[in-house]
Amino acid sequence: MKSTKHKVLHSVAGRPMLLHLLASLSELAPERQVVVVGAGREQVEAAVAGHNVAIAVQSEQLGTGHAVAQAHDALAGFVGDVLILYGDVPLISSATMRSLIERLNRGDDPRAVVLGFRSDEGGAYGRIIADGQGIIEKMVEYKDATEAERAVTLFNSGLMATRSTDLFVLLDQIGNANAAGEYYLPDIIMLPGQKSAVVETDSFEVAGVNSRIELAQVEAAWQAQRRVEAMREGVTLVAPETVFFAHDTVLGRDVLVEPHVVFGPGVVVEDDVVIHGFSHLEGATVRSGAEIGPYARLRPGADIGVKAKVGNFVEVKKATLGEGAKANHLSYIGDANVGAGANIGAGTITCNYDGFLKYRTEIGAGAFIGSNSALVAPVSIGEGAIVGAGSVVTRDVAAGDLAVARGKQEMRSGWATKFREKMAALKAAKKAAK
Repeated sequence: MKSTKHKVLHSVAGRPMLLHLLASLSELAPERQVVVVGAGREQVEAAVAGHNVAIAVQSEQLGTGHAVAQAHDALAGFVGDVLILYGDVPLISSATMRSLIERLNRGDDPRAVVLGFRSDEGGAYGRIIADGQGIIEKMVEYKDATEAERAVTLFNSGLMATRSTDLFVLLDQIGNANAAGEYYLPDIIMLPGQKSAVVETDSFEVAGVNSRIELAQVEAAWQAQRRVEAMREGVTLVAPETVFFAHDTVLGRDVLVEPHVVFGPGVVVEDDVVIHGFSHLEGATVRSGAEIGPYARLRPGADIGVKAKVGNFVEVKKATLGEGAKANHLSYIGDANVGAGANIGAGTITCNYDGFLKYRTEIGAGAFIGSNSALVAPVSIGEGAIVGAGSVVTRDVAAGDLAVARGKQEMRSGWATKFREKMAALKAAKKAAK
């Protein structure tokens, strides 16, 4: 990855790959979870804090079989099924994990079950040769395969299920007499007397990431699938390929999303919302019937009320807009409550930060804030109050009052005409002097 960040902590859809995996795994309610890590242990430990995960360290990189063996102490005393997954293969679903466990416990009693997939471009994946019942006859790494074996189209993802009572016994029996001199996890499948089976999934679920290029490819595959899901669930995407979701984006029915919209983590959009083009939403809630954008930015803590409007070049942060409230143009609403039906004029800002602390602005229901106003927090504008355009408001405005806080306008008759005549003559004189 050419990065100071651990590979498995690079994000897909706004969430580190390892946390994608743990989120899917959590649906199976595992008794124990062990993450085997080499370099970058501190980063991984920090990322999985609170996820009930034990860390096992692989101090030497001696292959996948050696890596799994490092989990021995963390699994001491555990009796049950074991899933072996990869932190850089983030998209495997909980349903596929269940299918591995179910196949392991079927009546023909395999000692291990491997997750396989088919693709026209298997590359350097190991090959699986199996009979019609999915019982594995041979599994071989690509580097050690013959040309005939490399022509097989069933590939080994490396993910598998086995039993705790079998796993470490089998690992103790494998060697490293291969082209790389490593202890291959798949070698437990081909030990004498070993009966193993294969379960197939699609290539999407087992896509691995070993470079920024592959990270982008996995992101693209995830986004493509999520767009299809959104449309199937009743969302209209005008230009689907230009819309980007986060892992936890929630969209209601009859939501319309125009081109070039980005959803960061933590967004909930209720029914009948319109999100116009080039808008960015993160950590925000948009209530039913609201309208966002174009070119709007909703930052964490934004809560846009029923049928409220956040228009072009408006930024909202840690603020609530009540039902039917409007901020249509070129405004910043931060650390504020805006009452139902209030109108925020173009160019209005809440001055919420003094360089040290943040302060709140309260705007009552039905209030009207004139264009190009600055509301210097902490300040309160009462219900139905009006703030005149161009005002800098530093004191509370009572309900129903008018506040005008701007310099007095002066008129100088004919001044502009005289100024233009003077400057035109000066310009002409300079030109004649050249």
